[in-house]
Amino acid sequence: MRLTRAFLPTLKETPAEAQIVSHRLMLRAGLIRQTSAGIYTWLPAGWRVLRCVSQIVREEQDRAGAQELLMPTIQSAELWQRSGRYEDYGKEMLRITDRHDRPMLYGPTNEEMITDVFKAYATSYRDLPRNLYHIQWKFRDELRPRFGVMRGREFLMKDAYSFDLTKEGAQHSYRQMLYAYLRTFERMGLKALPMRADTGPIGGNLSHEFIILAETGESQVFYDAELESIDWAGAAFDFDSVADMQACFDLATSRYAATEEMHDEAAWAEVPEARRRQGRGIEVGHIFYFGTKYSEPMGLAVAGPDGQMVVPEMGSYGIGVSRLVAAIIEAHHDEAGIKWPDSVAPWKLAVLNLKPGDPACDALAERLHAAFPDQAVLDDRPERAGVKFADADLMGFPWQAIIGPRGAAAGRVELKRRMSGERMELSLEDALARLAA
Repeated sequence: MRLTRAFLPTLKETPAEAQIVSHRLMLRAGLIRQTSAGIYTWLPAGWRVLRCVSQIVREEQDRAGAQELLMPTIQSAELWQRSGRYEDYGKEMLRITDRHDRPMLYGPTNEEMITDVFKAYATSYRDLPRNLYHIQWKFRDELRPRFGVMRGREFLMKDAYSFDLTKEGAQHSYRQMLYAYLRTFERMGLKALPMRADTGPIGGNLSHEFIILAETGESQVFYDAELESIDWAGAAFDFDSVADMQACFDLATSRYAATEEMHDEAAWAEVPEARRRQGRGIEVGHIFYFGTKYSEPMGLAVAGPDGQMVVPEMGSYGIGVSRLVAAIIEAHHDEAGIKWPDSVAPWKLAVLNLKPGDPACDALAERLHAAFPDQAVLDDRPERAGVKFADADLMGFPWQAIIGPRGAAAGRVELKRRMSGERMELSLEDALARLAA
């Protein structure tokens, strides 16, 4: 990708409507553009980040045994009337009518639809357990959309739904998803803390939110510092082992962690004072076990091993995929701009040619750019060096390869690591090897 041909519209000034860091930087770095209140176009750089985040989510769901499908955004109101949620959901639901006067809605979630889909095919206990998920756009008509994609009206969400024959099986599925979520967030460079949560309009009696620590978070959180030291991505729990999933669940939930609305002062007092932490947090995921809340009213039942009909136990599991992009920026930025973790960066390398037209500079820049055709951006614009440095920092490329006339004449390249600020001057061969590694 050459910047002279790219559609990467950066802004020098911060738009007045942007109140938090992620919103400001997403607008300035050309990731998104607002089209109406709480609704955004994802520009090429932002779309690439969103795809990286989605892929990590997808890989960890697949690893946990969930199977991907794709459900529509528009749902029949009749499904929600059968579950009893159509009138209860409130004004956040966008209700519409088609040309035949049939009531429809833009889905805010998919419990009813997935239950109806599964019901059409599941007839026996042999069809269980199953966990189905999709990554799809949702719409919730927020009263006051704000903070960019952090609380927009249209958003990309991964929602999964488990079906089990017994309560014990459903709780195993719940623990599998808890572990998958912890791995997912850690792979994105985020430390997510699972916190016991209110079930809200989804329902059920077991629920956990996943909170990313950030100064601009909406939630006040209280937690045991030991939670931050667990390496979930490197953990070796077996998803299919009931004992392993129980051990993982115990490890994740045995230490105190609560949002303000669930905070228990008596339990908090039992945490050793040296380990007590308070801060702000952003919710990026939420999981629920709700038994037969949807399967029973939707008429889902299968024949059990003894021939008797059994109503399957269910759970649902959501990750705010588009919200995660903002959460990553909130966790990884400085005064100059974004600091993308390698796993989610739109491009891994910015090649900064400080003197386009200089034969040595051009040759080095082209070699570096050609070595990473899908992951490098070549800044070949006729701009001052300061402009190129500022834009590279703003957009957050994990690596910058800086090529100036003096270094190029000696066959040398300066590499800068955006996350740490580390700089090193290397030969072209060593620079290529370091970047490839």
